[in-house]
Amino acid sequence: MVAAMSVLDQIYNFSPLDAFALALMFVLWGGFERLVERQDARRPSVSVLMAQYRRDWMREFVTRENRIFDVNILANLRQGTTFFASASMIAIGGALALIGNPERLSGVAENLSLGENPSSVWEIKLLPVVLLLANAFLKFVWSHRLFGYCAVMLASIPDDPADPRTRARAEKAAEINISAARSFNRGLRSLYFSLGAMAWLVGAWPLIAATLITALVLWRREYGSNSRRVLLRDDEPQRAA
Repeated sequence: MVAAMSVLDQIYNFSPLDAFALALMFVLWGGFERLVERQDARRPSVSVLMAQYRRDWMREFVTRENRIFDVNILANLRQGTTFFASASMIAIGGALALIGNPERLSGVAENLSLGENPSSVWEIKLLPVVLLLANAFLKFVWSHRLFGYCAVMLASIPDDPADPRTRARAEKAAEINISAARSFNRGLRSLYFSLGAMAWLVGAWPLIAATLITALVLWRREYGSNSRRVLLRDDEPQRAA
């Protein structure tokens, strides 16, 4: 009974606008993944366009005599996942350290003139950040493992392009590579939204603004960036007029 009353007291410290801002953030976070990863031939995202290039990469791999180049690319991709997984773990540790030290957290809030709310309020406001960082960490770890699977599959592809197993295994490696990249991109998006979630410490309106800005930045990079325009160019050489 006492615990239930304590939970209710903490809930009363938040307004309906806080609930709306938090719900908006998670809806946009989850909805953006569906938007970016859908197979839309009329308006493909950068992630979808790059997936096709990964399939083309595996097709070229079959006929390439020197495959060290491909192994080095895959090793670099794994290094990227390792870096972001380590960074996410460090960030999780920092956020948990703040949650575990409510007095210091309250002192920082008072210095920033964020009000005189109970320390439990600041702890709760950091929980979405921790959840998003934890999701990012898990996505990066899984991406690292999938790139490892892809490396093993590349090693199993026969050197003879005429071997019936060659094309089939190359296609499998391409799909594993795409899955690894998808998980990596999901981890990056979680990092973006975790940065936006920190705005909740200031208030509900800053969280709404940070969420919309984060979604806008991600949308631009997937649908309105110069990189996407380059990917959409025809590979055929243009003839001089």
